Amino acid sequence: MTGSEELADRFEEHRGHLKAVAYRMLGSLSEAEDAVQEAWLKLGRTDADDIHNLGGWLTTVTGRVCLDLLRSRTARREEPMGDTQDTVRAFVPDPVLRPLSHLDPAEEVLHADSVGLALLVVLENLAPDERLAFVLHDMFAVPFDDIAPIVERSPAATRQLASRARRRVRGATPSAEPDLGRQKQVLDAFLAASRGGDFEALLEVLHPDVVLRADSGALVRGAAASKVVQGAKAVAERALMFARYAQAAQLVLVNGSVGVVHAPEGRVQSVMGVTITDGRITGMYILADPERLERLEAPGLTW
Repeated sequence: MTGSEELADRFEEHRGHLKAVAYRMLGSLSEAEDAVQEAWLKLGRTDADDIHNLGGWLTTVTGRVCLDLLRSRTARREEPMGDTQDTVRAFVPDPVLRPLSHLDPAEEVLHADSVGLALLVVLENLAPDERLAFVLHDMFAVPFDDIAPIVERSPAATRQLASRARRRVRGATPSAEPDLGRQKQVLDAFLAASRGGDFEALLEVLHPDVVLRADSGALVRGAAASKVVQGAKAVAERALMFARYAQAAQLVLVNGSVGVVHAPEGRVQSVMGVTITDGRITGMYILADPERLERLEAPGLTW
């Protein structure tokens, strides 16, 4: 085996970890892949013999690439709508899908670090430097001494970045039902009420302050469709408007929690993740952007 082949093998050992870092930083699976690839290219331009901790080096390099991407984003991924409520940012991160039927305890251990869509939405609202400090330190235990050079701050100032981010995350991230069986019961009830056009049953399964975020990407037939809707009545009315989608819906795991995919005739038209608390849905995150859904990975899933 040549030196380059050995280095490539060593890099592949870290690829999954690096993609997890980049996904949490960017909320985009395709951009995460690009960031990991850029880390590989940077490694190829570096004397690997001078790297004493390859995993740590790759993690910080990937973090720096992601930070540059976050700083360079000038256009938001959703368009403002007509009224005040609709102007709220409706971005929904790329979902990670897995089959619900194949779940077993051993597999769940492997995915125990799944990050929910609700947390990724909160991370999207952090400043780039705060997001980097929080993700690398709180999620991947990277020391502040290693993060500080990336954000060009002292370790103490970097610690403050992470602390501010941590407070915002704790204040904005809702508590969630951890039991997949109870999650499934709630979503089964939601889908049954939607399919049956039962408005009162929908109100029973929705929290009074439920928030729905629908990210449809670019304009649809000349009109922007992405929006944020708040309140059980408004969300229930929307669920009834799109009751036909519930007919072709199936349950899957979305970022480690039970969610819904709508894929009539084998083509995914939307993915919905939810947050469930005390038996009611408190948050709904719907991705219906055709371009992003086209690139979505769904290993083990058939429609």
